[in-house]
Amino acid sequence: MDHALEPPATVPALLAARAAARGEHPLLVGDDETLTYAEADRRSSALAKGLLALGAGKGAHIGLLHPNSANFVVAWLAAARIGAVTIPLSTFSTSAELGALLRGADVETLLATPTYRGRDYATTVEQAVAGSVSAPPPLRSPEAPFLRRVAFDTTPIVDAGVAISDEMLAAVEAAVRPSDRLVIVHTSGSTSAPKGVIHQHGPLIRHVTNLNELRRYDADEVLFSNSPFFWIGGFAYSLLGTLLAGATLVCSGATAAADTLDLLERTQPTMVNGFAATVAHLAQDPTFPGRDLSSIRRGNLWPIMPASSRPADPELRYNMLGMTEAGSVCLASDDEGDQPEHRRGSFGKPAPGFQTRIVDPDTGADLPAGEVGELWLRSPSMMEGYYGRERSDTFTPDGWYRTGDLFHVDADGFHYFTGRHGDMIKTAGANVAPREVEAAIADATGLAAHVIGLDDPQRGQLVAAAVRVPPGQEAPTVDALRTALRERLSAYKVPRRFLFLPDADVPMLSSGKLDSRALRDRFARASAEDRP
Repeated sequence: MDHALEPPATVPALLAARAAARGEHPLLVGDDETLTYAEADRRSSALAKGLLALGAGKGAHIGLLHPNSANFVVAWLAAARIGAVTIPLSTFSTSAELGALLRGADVETLLATPTYRGRDYATTVEQAVAGSVSAPPPLRSPEAPFLRRVAFDTTPIVDAGVAISDEMLAAVEAAVRPSDRLVIVHTSGSTSAPKGVIHQHGPLIRHVTNLNELRRYDADEVLFSNSPFFWIGGFAYSLLGTLLAGATLVCSGATAAADTLDLLERTQPTMVNGFAATVAHLAQDPTFPGRDLSSIRRGNLWPIMPASSRPADPELRYNMLGMTEAGSVCLASDDEGDQPEHRRGSFGKPAPGFQTRIVDPDTGADLPAGEVGELWLRSPSMMEGYYGRERSDTFTPDGWYRTGDLFHVDADGFHYFTGRHGDMIKTAGANVAPREVEAAIADATGLAAHVIGLDDPQRGQLVAAAVRVPPGQEAPTVDALRTALRERLSAYKVPRRFLFLPDADVPMLSSGKLDSRALRDRFARASAEDRP
């Protein structure tokens, strides 16, 4: 990298540079809104002044409960400009989950949307804090002891900011340092309670700058992403990445597939990124065959990509490993073409600035190429730590982070995911990786599956698979599926129990991940007719 061209290392300085250079260029385009770089600068300046007038400043914890929108972007930039720490909060959260997040992150000010997709967030917040939030601040609730203000409308805050001069805001922005905390992003909580991951301005900006170079994301690109801003992929890889590139980010919150497709045709994205499963309904819309999405050249949202950009087999394209603790992507490749068969399922190599080790999870000893062990990561761009926990509880003395993910590395240094250390199924003395069985089911049927272990007095655990059956598609028979899997897997890996579930019946957490405990309950309640 040419260090003379490195971006500013704080968000306030970065926004000033992009607003000066890109001005009227769109930063964010939504279903019914467009936010230019100049507007983002102007609107966040007004809100930043208001926050200062109300007593917020460096280190203040400001929660954001917004979907992907201009309001989220403006609120985040306003908080960052005064050195406050942003805590993005999931719009999927129940009131109990939201209350836990507010308490755990010591949120002082909450900026929230009043409604989204028919949900009343004023009620959700009131239930979360066990009290009314409509009374004038300061709020005082034992359920959220540090929370003092909830704002569903920022107009009064902006109005208060008229008392703050441009010179005062500029002085505050100049005092924001690269080492200051920028954001606390919560993990999705698939294996434990969500943890608040702290990222600082400088390290996160440098990491996403490296990722932009790796994926060739520059000012000429238009990126469509369906990753929520309250998770690290949406916040860092999409939103911060777009600000760094000076590019345009397209997001849709529409419930009707045709409306999202209208947006895509109107904006003509060149790149797409996010969760492929959540755009599958777009390709099933009756209007999809007549849509012009030929502008999309790169990305991983296979269902909506033109045939010229879509792989015949996604497993022969490099995957990416992203995690909240690593500031989004930490394993990747700049090669976007199909790979040889022996690289099937590869996650590439460490992202720039990252080191990896594959170790025995019990002894911490390094393992040779080909052997499965736990992935450890080290980088200057890693998180500062988990909020409320000591660093020594998270990192080894020499700075390694234990991911809990099981990988092996081939002789050329390419990484391959096997599963989570705690998810491995021990059946009759043998280890079974759920991901391997899920891949075999997908290969045999074209259907997605969730593979878990069920307690069994004879075998220790049974391999069990919940197979997702889309509307209008017939489920395979158990016998036919077992026969197909025996051609692909060792006998002990073939599931002993099956459930065939409509997509809507698969139990999911509010984070969008599988609710393994609820799925085990489903198996327990299911008929024993499918037992061998």
